[in-house]
Amino acid sequence: MKANTDKAQKTTNKSGIIADCSDMFHIVALNLAKFVGNAWVFICMLLAVVIWFACGPFFQYSDTWQLVINTSTSVITFLIVFIIQNTQNRDTIALNIKLDELIRVHKLAHNTLIDLDKLSEEQIKELETHYCQLSQSESSESSESIEESNGNKSKID
Repeated sequence: MKANTDKAQKTTNKSGIIADCSDMFHIVALNLAKFVGNAWVFICMLLAVVIWFACGPFFQYSDTWQLVINTSTSVITFLIVFIIQNTQNRDTIALNIKLDELIRVHKLAHNTLIDLDKLSEEQIKELETHYCQLSQSESSESSESIEESNGNKSKID
């Protein structure tokens, strides 16, 4: 019995460590995304490229000179992709939750629209077709009502 308890605690500790690492990564990713999205960072990186380019004649445009910029930009791009993806995933989830809540509390909304991201491609295509048809029928009805109201205005004038 005690062995099962110890095993459960180890499993809990692992998920606790993983959760802590995930939380820490999210904090770092959020702060880095804010940092690299800053205009000053762009200006500094542009300045670094200009300096690198200006150093070309000094290094006689050697392979090492080219390797410096290729390696540094590749590594930075590789790491930033994960940072941006993490931030984007969390933003998308938060936005979906907010939209789901608005759909849930609105009386006229269809609750079937909640959790659309969990539907299959085929189900999403069917819903898209359905809502496109609704949109077209509503736009034709609204254009008819606009024409009627314009007709009524001309009769009044």
